[in-house]
Amino acid sequence: MFLSPLRVQVDFDRCEGHGLCTGAAPEIFELDDSGKLHVLQEIVPVGQELHAKEAVRVCPVVALRTTTSP
Repeated sequence: MFLSPLRVQVDFDRCEGHGLCTGAAPEIFELDDSGKLHVLQEIVPVGQELHAKEAVRVCPVVALRTTTSP
């Protein structure tokens, strides 16, 4: 698997577990049974960049962001 220079970051203090990010990017985000968000891949796999950006866009509490790897 090749990795892109894109990373996802979560502000867990803001995250309320709505789960919209898991629908937009299920390869990257997952909610556990208690509604807690887990980042499956902090460095976004090649081909998943648009999904990661969509997850950021749909987050209703602005708890997600993307950055580029150094």
